[in-house]
Amino acid sequence: MSRAIVLAAGKGTRMKSAQPKVLHDLCGRPMLWYVLEALRATGIEEIVVVANEELAPLLGPFGVRCVVQTPQRGTGHAVQVALAALTPRDETVVVAYGDMPLVDATIFEDVQAAVDADAGTGLGLVTARMPLPSNFGRVVRNGTTVEKIVEFRDATTAERAIEEMNAGIYAFDERALRGVIGELTDKNAQGELYLTDTVELLVAGSFRVVPVQAVDYRLVLGVNDRVELAGARATMNERLCHAHMRNGVTIVDPATTYLEPGVVIGADTIVAPNTSIGGNSVLGERTRVGPNARLYNVRLDDDVCVTESVVLDTAIGARTTVGPYAHLRNGNTIGADARIGNYVEVKNTRLAAGAKASHLAYLGDATIGENTNIGAGTITCNFDGVRKNPTTIGREVHIGSNTSLVAPVTVGDGAETGAGTVVIRDVPAGDRVVGNPARSIGAKKAAST
Repeated sequence: MSRAIVLAAGKGTRMKSAQPKVLHDLCGRPMLWYVLEALRATGIEEIVVVANEELAPLLGPFGVRCVVQTPQRGTGHAVQVALAALTPRDETVVVAYGDMPLVDATIFEDVQAAVDADAGTGLGLVTARMPLPSNFGRVVRNGTTVEKIVEFRDATTAERAIEEMNAGIYAFDERALRGVIGELTDKNAQGELYLTDTVELLVAGSFRVVPVQAVDYRLVLGVNDRVELAGARATMNERLCHAHMRNGVTIVDPATTYLEPGVVIGADTIVAPNTSIGGNSVLGERTRVGPNARLYNVRLDDDVCVTESVVLDTAIGARTTVGPYAHLRNGNTIGADARIGNYVEVKNTRLAAGAKASHLAYLGDATIGENTNIGAGTITCNFDGVRKNPTTIGREVHIGSNTSLVAPVTVGDGAETGAGTVVIRDVPAGDRVVGNPARSIGAKKAAST
């Protein structure tokens, strides 16, 4: 079994932000979230985050144990603080940084697999070959094992020419780590306790230190400023797009498609350019989204089309079309074979199957029955200055252009309103009303046979 220590106490001053660095957003999730998810994917359940005083109160939603490092005396001191809070066990301890969102579970699995206490391996550490010049610590080898890590500020000219560098991801045999962590000193250029000094201490204690080389150095880079955050975001977004495309989704232009983790997209769906899909969105098969669409927390059944529109917190039935330039928000349910057209806003409303609002309408806090048609310019006047009120429209109703429905109000099945009608009282089923205020002009005549 393994447990993990995540180092996140740095101030992140280069972000120039009041928000803690590891909480900055990357594809809809904080950077720290990605590190924790990758660790948990390897089976690690116990995770301790070493935080500063600003970050600590914000870690509740992450489901981790938190310890505060104060004062901050370096990475070695941070691990000392974490170990002091943990009951000693004979297992592996992974140490990672909270600002490395591109590290996936494979890297954490590989570095844990390198630790073998019975064979004398006390530490596996991830290394990467990086282009020079670089400020990363250099890995000094002794054949296939690591002899020491030299921080850039303390390195000689020859050591700075080494291309293999420390990525900052470790897996320690916990007994070996506890045996040397108290021997760290601050006799270095920064006057801090370096975690990397445990390498020499372990080697001196006859433990093997094994390098685990990352396939691509870019995946183990930390994020220190907003430029690097943008680069990491682009890489993560590309990773998400590629995963969906390999599962049968057509993404016309991944460079202008923005996805979040956890989004589900069915096979043969087409995502057109300049589209973002986030939250807990689930898209069915053969849907078409975009161009220029934003979807968040939506559920689309099969064969839905959303074009140049914003859809939030909404469920949409099969074969329904939305847009262009529609805005759906705040908990809508749209039935199958419905139509929400251009410049229609829908809020907290239920449209049954076959209902249509094709042009220039506002439908708020409404329930609309099957096959009802909402004319252009119609609005539900749902707010009376104090509260939001409901509008109920039955099935197979025809609402004329520019109708105002002053809630609370009900329009019965099969009723009709004339153009420009202001409805302030309930309309019985089958009735026809016109005018301001609405008045009845009699029920519709039955069609002649």
